[in-house]
Amino acid sequence: MRAGSIGGLLLIIWLVLGGVAAYERGYFSDTSDTSCAEFSTIAVTTIAGPLNWAGVNPKVSCDLDVPEPSK
Repeated sequence: MRAGSIGGLLLIIWLVLGGVAAYERGYFSDTSDTSCAEFSTIAVTTIAGPLNWAGVNPKVSCDLDVPEPSK
């Protein structure tokens, strides 16, 4: 097996484990108020992979100042 294919396989396993961790935390529940913070937290939890079980609990807050539309 080549080193590139081993690295790719490890990356896929890493991300799958991160997805499992996000699922275990209930991030994929069907809620209508999906926000920037919720999506970002799911993404960083998935990227953190197996580190989630080592105590890493990534959370993201999105403080966006969106201007009101003019009339």
